[in-house]
Amino acid sequence: MAGLEALYTCVADKIECPQDAVVCFVHWEMIKNGYRCIGSGDEPSSRDKKSELLPAGWSSNKELYSLRYQTGDTDTVMVLKAIAVDSTLIFNLMNSGTKQVSDLMVNVGDHVNADQLHTFDRLVFTDGLSEKVKAQLLPRPEKAPERSRREEGESSQRRTEEDGDPLRLPCRHPRHGPQPHWPDPLNPPFAAGGADLDPFGSVGGGGMIMDPLRSGFPRSGFDPSSGIPDILPPGAVPPGARFDPFGPMGRHRPGPDPDHMPPPGYDDMFM
Repeated sequence: MAGLEALYTCVADKIECPQDAVVCFVHWEMIKNGYRCIGSGDEPSSRDKKSELLPAGWSSNKELYSLRYQTGDTDTVMVLKAIAVDSTLIFNLMNSGTKQVSDLMVNVGDHVNADQLHTFDRLVFTDGLSEKVKAQLLPRPEKAPERSRREEGESSQRRTEEDGDPLRLPCRHPRHGPQPHWPDPLNPPFAAGGADLDPFGSVGGGGMIMDPLRSGFPRSGFDPSSGIPDILPPGAVPPGARFDPFGPMGRHRPGPDPDHMPPPGYDDMFM
């Protein structure tokens, strides 16, 4: 309880009953958690200023204690009130901005030795009272807002694009999972266009012959070896053989039809 003894000594002449001692203790817990007292009472005053000390007249009313606090980074006022009911103090802490209220009930006799009010080392302030103040009275720290699924998706897409960029320097910490496919840096840098000298691509990739069935693009499922109605009988094209489609391939064939707009006089044999 570092600092509590110094505070208690400063206000020792104002402590006249065990309730005063408990209010002093709760005030110190507010100070430890980042709050500063700006004055007493419910209404603001021109004399208000942030301080770790208790303001003048804080214990003038033994039945109702009222103190106001602020944190260092906001203007929100926290109003602390303590109501004395027999040997019990009922604390209420209200956020003036959100109107949220927390409360705490303290049995004064369990925590203060009424016969030793002016001897700090013989008071019975316990850690249990400090835990009650933190758990029940002080507001809980706000949690950082969770990232939305949309932000997580954008972040994942951004990482994917960065991994697929061969010009981007890799991070110092290697990522887990499959590595992106990058070109082999050991290939001769001046071998550009060398694949055109190998029309069949026997050396590895490349080639000048365009085969629609082996281009790597999605295929419609058309198999020329089964024949083309009214054009080629079944078996005319060996299975797996290169085949360039010609003529109309049927009315319901997927994709655009190269013969959908024949030129004028298409059927005229003398053109």
